[in-house]
Amino acid sequence: MTAPDFWDNQQIAQKVIDEVNGLKDVVNRFDDHTETLENLEVSYELVKEEADEDLQSELEVELTQLQEDLNAFELLMLLSEPYDKNNAILELHPGAGGTESQDWGSMLLRMYTRWAEKKGFKVETMDYLPGDEAGIKSVTLLIKGHNAYGYLKAEKGVHRLVRISPFDSQNRRHTSFVSCDVMPELSDDVDIDIRTEDLKVDTYRASGAGGQHVNTTDSAVRITHIPTNTIVTCQSERSQIKNRDQAMKMLKAKLYQLEIEKQQAEVDALRGEQKEIGWGSQIRSYIFQPYTMIKDHRTNIEVGNVQGVMDGDIDPFIDGYLRQQMR
Repeated sequence: MTAPDFWDNQQIAQKVIDEVNGLKDVVNRFDDHTETLENLEVSYELVKEEADEDLQSELEVELTQLQEDLNAFELLMLLSEPYDKNNAILELHPGAGGTESQDWGSMLLRMYTRWAEKKGFKVETMDYLPGDEAGIKSVTLLIKGHNAYGYLKAEKGVHRLVRISPFDSQNRRHTSFVSCDVMPELSDDVDIDIRTEDLKVDTYRASGAGGQHVNTTDSAVRITHIPTNTIVTCQSERSQIKNRDQAMKMLKAKLYQLEIEKQQAEVDALRGEQKEIGWGSQIRSYIFQPYTMIKDHRTNIEVGNVQGVMDGDIDPFIDGYLRQQMR
């Protein structure tokens, strides 16, 4: 950062600054935990020398908090896969079920946005297709922050909701599904072979909020990778050129993810593992009626505070899944 030409390329410079800030955060947290531990050791010696119920009670509370903080720090250190530190591209796609599933998609959109805000991450909407009556038909978010992908890769899969539908005049219980796809945002120096002749590029008018600009120019971009039938869309920018650049980044991330899944499938085949793919293979169930509970089917972690989870408190599920993967 002290080099004279550091700011010649502002995009690269910003990436370096973000990486430095992430490393500083790790070091500062380590120093804070070390200082806390040293203070607790002093308190422990005092309690041993002279019984003091108030000091002992305070020591127990601080020890419990330190344990929670160290667990979180340990998980942070375990996020060491090649792209864990990258920004994350998160897509939500409601399944069959019309308005009910589309409303569930908007609830998950709010949940992930709240989670990201609590982490201090920045959320950008790359593509947004509103539902016919309520909710969303699809949405693509770029979540910017150190280790955003490392955490959110735990959310990839199908999310199932059971509740009394507010859209059903007979107050019947409905089951809805939304698939969540998560990919790392890849930098330009990551080599993913994309041939121009394999691409079909379409432009169209953006939809949704955006003032006078919306529906006045064909700025939105849809790119189809013909060999894999992978489709990406972007309408977040006013410029068609910028939307195309963003769409190409999204396509690169999707093709990378496909390659990783292909390799994993080959490994699973060698091991004799069979994994069901489809709406029946949900990773998590959110039960609002007849009782309230959210259960992750991969780790069997259950949380009864439904409102807390929908407000973005999903770290117990992320933590449980990532630790399971690291065993």
